[in-house]
Amino acid sequence: MPETRMDEVAKRLDRLIEAVERLAPPVAPNTDLSSADCFVWQPSPDFLGPVTKVNRVDLGLIRGVDRVRDILFDNTQRFADGLPANNVLLWGARGMGKSSLVKAVHAAVSAASPDGAPRLKLVEIHREDIDSLPRLMSILKASEHRFILFCDDLSFDHDDTSYKSLKAALEGGVEGRPDNIVFYATSNRRHLLPRDMIENERSTAINPAEAVEEKVSLSDRFGLWLGFHNCSQDDYLDMIDGYVAYHALEIDAETLRADALEWATTRGARSGRVAWQFIQDLAGRLGQHLRV
Repeated sequence: MPETRMDEVAKRLDRLIEAVERLAPPVAPNTDLSSADCFVWQPSPDFLGPVTKVNRVDLGLIRGVDRVRDILFDNTQRFADGLPANNVLLWGARGMGKSSLVKAVHAAVSAASPDGAPRLKLVEIHREDIDSLPRLMSILKASEHRFILFCDDLSFDHDDTSYKSLKAALEGGVEGRPDNIVFYATSNRRHLLPRDMIENERSTAINPAEAVEEKVSLSDRFGLWLGFHNCSQDDYLDMIDGYVAYHALEIDAETLRADALEWATTRGARSGRVAWQFIQDLAGRLGQHLRV
């Protein structure tokens, strides 16, 4: 074959290779997973962004959920030690510290890791990126580290089929879930789907029972269901007292109690979130700074 003909063939092959590379999915950059304890997953292009300063509170400040706190801590500690552990769904009342508990438990378990051992990593994946979960897991499974994949406020609406990708990634498929990954999610819904969506399936499907099973079986992928319920007045005041002591706010007990109850009344709710918002307001009025 003439040399000019060979050059033409080579050029065409180069153009073909470039076209195929453009069609291929983006490859995640070589993120240094030792650079941080927490990361945020950013698809398109696939990237694990390190978080140098995590928004979280001390585990001791999360009050009124002692039982579920201990269960989550034990499950996370077993996972960090290389033992079997479950995926966890934290569901229930809003503002009761579901996401704060996940981040606080991760920090507490990581701090207790022995020197030289691979540390436990927390990777947040946003709800709208759930369909990219299989790609993320394929990247992390080859690492020596162990990962908690965390999705805050996970739920699915009408005509949203991405929950099927989540089902397959958690426990389905030939490979199954990698040993170095667990999935923690928070939601206000126990079954992650709107009740009217489930009821509609029951009323319109040819086989109602099978249709409903298809929808609610997603939550079965979580071995642990941890319920969070509205707190009592005593629990609410206990949260306030804990924050005041931790941040060394100078206020007398009677004034604190009266102001805290008035704040909850104006908000129409008692929860960990309401307690923290009160503390921020109180610190501002007192002219004091909160501990970082």
